[in-house]
Amino acid sequence: MKLLYTPWRSLYAKSVSGSKDPNALPSNCVFCTQLHENSDEKYHILKRFKHCYVVLNRYPYNAGHLMIIPFEHKAALDQLSAAARGEIMELTTQSITAMQKLLNTEGVNVGLNLGRAAGAGIPAHLHVHVLPRWIGDTNFLPTLADTKTISFDLNDIYQQLKPYFQNITL
Repeated sequence: MKLLYTPWRSLYAKSVSGSKDPNALPSNCVFCTQLHENSDEKYHILKRFKHCYVVLNRYPYNAGHLMIIPFEHKAALDQLSAAARGEIMELTTQSITAMQKLLNTEGVNVGLNLGRAAGAGIPAHLHVHVLPRWIGDTNFLPTLADTKTISFDLNDIYQQLKPYFQNITL
C-alpha cells in the first residue's frame, strides 16, 4: 500500500484518539466535544434536533456523506432511549430524501459500524452514516493505488444542504 501524505489530518487524529477507546468518556469524544462547543458552521452541523444532530462527515467517502449522531454518548442501539432511536430513523429517512433531491444521487448506503471489529472509528459513540452514491463514483485509484479522490468543497455541500435540514420539523 502506498501512503498519501495528509498532515492536515493530524489535528483531527489527535482529537479523536481518546474516542477510539470503546469505553471512552464523553470528555474524550470528538462528537461530544464538537456538540458542546456550539460552533455548528465550523463543524458542519446541519441541524440539532431533540435527541440527535445531523453533521457532514469531515473525512467523507463521497460528497454529502452525512452522519446522524445521538446526543446520548452510547456505544449500542439498545443503550439509547426509544425516542432517540426513533429520531435516528426519521433523520436517516430525511437525509436520504435530501440526497436524492439536492445531490441527485443514484443510490445511498446507510450503515452503523457497531464496535471496533465492525470498523467503528469512534466505537464509544454510535452514529449512522448516510452516504450518497453515483454510478461510476469509484475508479481505478482505490484498486491500483489504494487512494480515493474526493473532488468537492465541504463548505459548498454544507451550504447546499443546510436550508433543507433547517426546514425539517419532527
